[in-house]
Amino acid sequence: MIDLRSDTVTRPSKEMLGAMFSAKVGDDVFHDDPTVIMLEEKAAALMGKEDALFCPSGTMTNQIAVNVHTRPGDEVICHKHSHVYYYEGGAMMKNSGVSVCLLEGEHGRINAAGVAAHINPDNDVHRPVTTLVEVENTMNKGGGSVYKYETLEEISLVCREHNLKYHLDGARLFNALAETGETPLKYATLFDSVSICLSKGLGAPIGSLIIGDKAFIKRARRVRKAFGGAMRQVGYLAAAGIYALDHNIVRLKEDHSRARHIGKLLEAMPYIDQVMPVETNILIFTLNNKYSEKEFLSKLKEKDIHAMPLGPQVVRFVTHLDFTDSMLMKVDEVLKSL
Repeated sequence: MIDLRSDTVTRPSKEMLGAMFSAKVGDDVFHDDPTVIMLEEKAAALMGKEDALFCPSGTMTNQIAVNVHTRPGDEVICHKHSHVYYYEGGAMMKNSGVSVCLLEGEHGRINAAGVAAHINPDNDVHRPVTTLVEVENTMNKGGGSVYKYETLEEISLVCREHNLKYHLDGARLFNALAETGETPLKYATLFDSVSICLSKGLGAPIGSLIIGDKAFIKRARRVRKAFGGAMRQVGYLAAAGIYALDHNIVRLKEDHSRARHIGKLLEAMPYIDQVMPVETNILIFTLNNKYSEKEFLSKLKEKDIHAMPLGPQVVRFVTHLDFTDSMLMKVDEVLKSL
């Protein structure tokens, strides 16, 4: 089976499993699981922040950030296709009672001018209080698009000027950094909180981290408990995260290279209308009227290749560490045969 539905489908390698089975564990609710503590300290140091908190999912880390940074009735500014809004089950509104201001932006990226133009005046009682700006890097529905550092820095300056909190959904941050060559430390200085996912391109079976200063994480730990995210002997999973951070960041460019190969191939195919720019490991393309997305995916499935529809005529491929060069050759062959 060749699975291009998402980079979340990866399975732990033999080496990662070895790290998991040999982990020392405690009870994380009592904050005495040594492997969890090691992972949290490692992530905080990587980002140059004071503390971090291990959580089951990126949705939880994003929603914890929203909850800590806002009060019910406040407003969050983000792109209209941001994962925190589009793919998290309405959790911002349900769990934190906030309003959302949705911005446009090329390939899912917003800019400082757009943010500044949508900050509500403090003295207007008719409108919610703007308190938080959220960006996603890389941008999932933007085809794995990468923000320029300068753009993020400009948004940060707007946030500081208006006393707004600034959160980074960095579920695939390391994919972005693999392309830009910048460091996590440089990125993290711009933000009040950063979420990173271990179970996507980094290959861990589960887990994300929310990272910030000690006061933020102290509140985040309480919110995690309220959201049902407190865990016990979770060091077995934290060990996978440590292994992922130590061994699976450098190889991310291999995934990007394979995605670009497929993208270049698709551009020449007679059933393709458009391919979004391929910057990292996500490839989104639009079919013309030769196939519907259901017909196209069905033909792939006949060859044991699996992908996801994103809407009428739109399909997504995501490359990952379990997608090999031999699999790439098969995908190449099948796409050419359609």
